Amino acid sequence: MIRKIGKKIVKRATNSQELGARHQLIEELFYDFHRNRHMVYKVNFIRGICFGFGTVLGGTVVVAFIIWVLAQFAGWFPPIGDYINQIIDAMQHSR
Repeated sequence: MIRKIGKKIVKRATNSQELGARHQLIEELFYDFHRNRHMVYKVNFIRGICFGFGTVLGGTVVVAFIIWVLAQFAGWFPPIGDYINQIIDAMQHSR
């Protein structure tokens, strides 16, 4: 019983030391590559703007593609076809 508890304690300590060493290594690598905090903020800001723009652009393309695919099937399913035609008309009139 005591040996099991001792092994658990040693295992926890080893895991804790390993995680601490990994964290320290990651911090050292980060500070080696990015010594200037303002540069890090600038890069992350630009990255965020690009990520947001890409997300919006990608979402728009996906929604347009889905509407186009549904419009192709509008003749097969009349209730869906009427709804899709209303969406297409609304999009054309908004321009």
